[in-house]
Amino acid sequence: MFRISIKMLFGDGARFYGILLGLAFASLLIAQQSSIFVGLMSRTSAFIRDTPQADIWVTDPDLLSVDDAKALRDADLQRVRGVPGVAWAVPLFKGLLGVRLDDGRRTVCEVIGIDDATLIGGPHTMLEGKLEDLRQADAVIVSHRRLARELRMATGERGPDGKSIDRPMRVGDEMELNERRARVVGICVNEESFQYVPQVYTTYSRALQFQPAVRRVMSMVLVKAEPGINPADLARRIEERTGLSALAASPFQWKTIGFWMRETGIPINFGIAIALGFFVGVAIAGQMFYNFTLENLKYFGAMKAMGASSWLLLRMVALQGAVAGAIGLGLGLGIASAIGLLNNPDHLAFVMTWHIPVITAGAVLVIVVGASLISMIRVIRLDPKSVFQG
Repeated sequence: MFRISIKMLFGDGARFYGILLGLAFASLLIAQQSSIFVGLMSRTSAFIRDTPQADIWVTDPDLLSVDDAKALRDADLQRVRGVPGVAWAVPLFKGLLGVRLDDGRRTVCEVIGIDDATLIGGPHTMLEGKLEDLRQADAVIVSHRRLARELRMATGERGPDGKSIDRPMRVGDEMELNERRARVVGICVNEESFQYVPQVYTTYSRALQFQPAVRRVMSMVLVKAEPGINPADLARRIEERTGLSALAASPFQWKTIGFWMRETGIPINFGIAIALGFFVGVAIAGQMFYNFTLENLKYFGAMKAMGASSWLLLRMVALQGAVAGAIGLGLGLGIASAIGLLNNPDHLAFVMTWHIPVITAGAVLVIVVGASLISMIRVIRLDPKSVFQG
């Protein structure tokens, strides 16, 4: 009987493909939009993941996210170092500064100043050069992600259209940061950040030279706990002793993500798109499956007249819904995954965690179960005699 139910499903090609279209489109929209949302939110805390050396991030108590600009006093660094259980604590500068390229073009970059002595906080993967090269005069290291766009250098040549031919910035090139000379000594690899600006690493003291003169310049303090010390306990101790905010990497990431979710319309926009995908699936797949069941009521009635129980017929309807749902879900997730793989990760923020297929499967299950339940009502109420009347 179950084989017959599958043949009934595949036999009505128009309605079967209509059901698959609705379920696949719903799965695609839910999975794709959810993955882009997760990708965007993960980019907001990319800098924290790019700085794995620190156990604890010490910031101003009013700091809202890792990109917020609320500087600390220089004395705060010594206060943090004086807390028992701190193995080391180093300053970090993080701020946006103006850049002038060799041809006069201007842009904005994010300058990250790391500890001069230890270079803690610097990039952990280098494409060219070494992190130690930052100790050279006027040295900076640039991220590879913006070299082909914002950080392009003029070659002095012109193409057939008369426009200047540019090339990506490379080791040895020079630029000006806030009207001060900077020389590229390395190119690093890091995650794409939420702020679409080039990232430039230099030493802390040199970053202070690039930064306009202000009283407070230290953005945050990176802290390492001594062996055997729980970072969470040490963070609480730092907060009690200094009055500053101290968070481990993971809570700091969630604090940053929470800020962007609360203060922007990103969750609402993506939530609307995901809800739209769900309701489209309900409207198309649900209606098509219900019409499919109505069209096949005569066959269910014949089976019931021949002795098939209502429970058996209900299981046949459930099997049809499960098969259609599984195929539609697979198609939708497959297309969404292909979109993520084929797109440039620098352009499209796409992160499909294991939660997303599970959530998508749950949404498809709700659609299929809802459509099946409505269809089952007609099957249960079906009078076998009606099949042979007229």
